[in-house]
Amino acid sequence: MSKRLLVALAAAFVLAPGAQAATKPLFPVTVQAANGAVAIAKRPTRILSISPTATEDLFAVGAGAQVIAVDDNSNYPASAPKTTLSSFRPNAEAIATYNPDLVIVGFDGGIVSQLQKLGLTVLYQPAAPNLGRAYQELLDLGAATGHPGKAATVVKSIQVQLTKIIRSVPKAKRHLTVFHEVSPDGYSATSSTFIGSIYKLFGFRNIADAADVTKSGYPQLSGEYVLQANPQLIVLSDSKCCGQSLATVAQRPGWSALAAVTTKRVVAVDDDVASRWGPRIVDFARAVAAAAKR
Repeated sequence: MSKRLLVALAAAFVLAPGAQAATKPLFPVTVQAANGAVAIAKRPTRILSISPTATEDLFAVGAGAQVIAVDDNSNYPASAPKTTLSSFRPNAEAIATYNPDLVIVGFDGGIVSQLQKLGLTVLYQPAAPNLGRAYQELLDLGAATGHPGKAATVVKSIQVQLTKIIRSVPKAKRHLTVFHEVSPDGYSATSSTFIGSIYKLFGFRNIADAADVTKSGYPQLSGEYVLQANPQLIVLSDSKCCGQSLATVAQRPGWSALAAVTTKRVVAVDDDVASRWGPRIVDFARAVAAAAKR
């Protein structure tokens, strides 16, 4: 037997397992969620999302056509079949009327068990504390809906884009102090939250960390505290809800002298993007990077 033929046979032997894996049925599949191992017998075609982030994830991984209804806060993408179903106080009976074969929940409060008692398949995906968990939820939704390959592609794309965005910020500006404003009354987000983990990627120092004595992740900072901390970067995630901007921040007593204000490193971001942990986190990081480079 020639050497060339031996090499060809060896290659065929190596490729065979991969070929078999490619044709392996996608269902049944078991996905590990916050409510345990969720068994999904077949490709769901009537998905109902009670989570704005899950809605964005579902459309991103290619499962949009399988989604029949979403909650009242799922405003992205525009094509999502928005309903009056509440994401904060979901009603099990109202959800069941849609006859879904898979329900994605972002907040429990008892709704998971209620839906399960009605015989519905539920995937509970709570707020991700970091990017790793956000990636895993995307991959889990891909597996649960029959789009594992697309989900992996989306995760890789986010990773590549975030790396590029972070590297675009000069090293000299990777140690800025940052104040993330959740609401005008001073509530902020620490490094232990998902959005705080994004600031850590940049190398920023979060002024809210030292004030979080209860370890809630969302302490309320006084105006005096912010003035004393003198942040070099201010990110406003209350621009849509409360009309906050560089101009309104500069009008607060004493704030016009803050380092972030004098250098115009105050950025107003979309409230929804800043409060979700889906693919649009890239948009958030891009806005923050642009402000940091000023």
